[in-house]
Amino acid sequence: MDAKQTAWRYLQGLRETVLWKVEGLTERDQRMPLTPTGTNLLGVVKHLAGVEAEYFGACLGRPWPEPMAFWADDAEPNADMWATAEESPADVLDLYRRVTAFADETIEPLPPDAPASVPWWRTPETDLHTLLVHMAVETARHAGQLDILREQLDGARGLRDGMTNLPDVDEAWWEAYVARLRGIAERSG
Repeated sequence: MDAKQTAWRYLQGLRETVLWKVEGLTERDQRMPLTPTGTNLLGVVKHLAGVEAEYFGACLGRPWPEPMAFWADDAEPNADMWATAEESPADVLDLYRRVTAFADETIEPLPPDAPASVPWWRTPETDLHTLLVHMAVETARHAGQLDILREQLDGARGLRDGMTNLPDVDEAWWEAYVARLRGIAERSG
C-alpha cells in the first residue's frame, strides 16, 4: 500500500470511530457540554465536518458546495463546536457523512503529490498526502475527546464497536483498578 492509501485508510477508520462514539445516545447526551469549554459530542462531529470540507474542498480547488453558517464572517466564535437547536443530531451526522463522501470523491483520483494550498498555514503550498496526514491527526485528536466524553456519559469505551483495545476484565476489576489509582494520586499530595 502506498503512502496515500495508508493515510487515507487510517482516516477512514477514524471517521468510523467518530460516528460510533455518538451513536446510541439520547439527543440530550449528544448535545451535553461536558467540559468547561463546552466540548460536546455533536459539536466535535460538526467541527470535523467543517475541517474536512475545507481541507479536501477549497484547499484542493474543489470547494464544498453547501453553505456552512459557521464559516460566515459574522459567525460567533466557536460556532462550529455545537449544534444549534435547529440542527438535529441526524442533521449533523448526515453532514459529516456527506462531507466525508465528498472528501473521498476528491481524494480518490488524485496522486499523493497533488498540489494543495492551505491559506491559513504559515507555508500554504503543500500536497494531498500532507492534508491526509494532517486530517488523520486532527480526527484522531478529536476521536480521543469523543472517547472520554462517551465514557463519562454511559461507560462505553474502546477503539470502536467490537474492538475495545482494553483488557478483557469485568466491571469489578475496573472499579478496583480506578480505586487503586485514585489512592496513589491522593497519597501523592
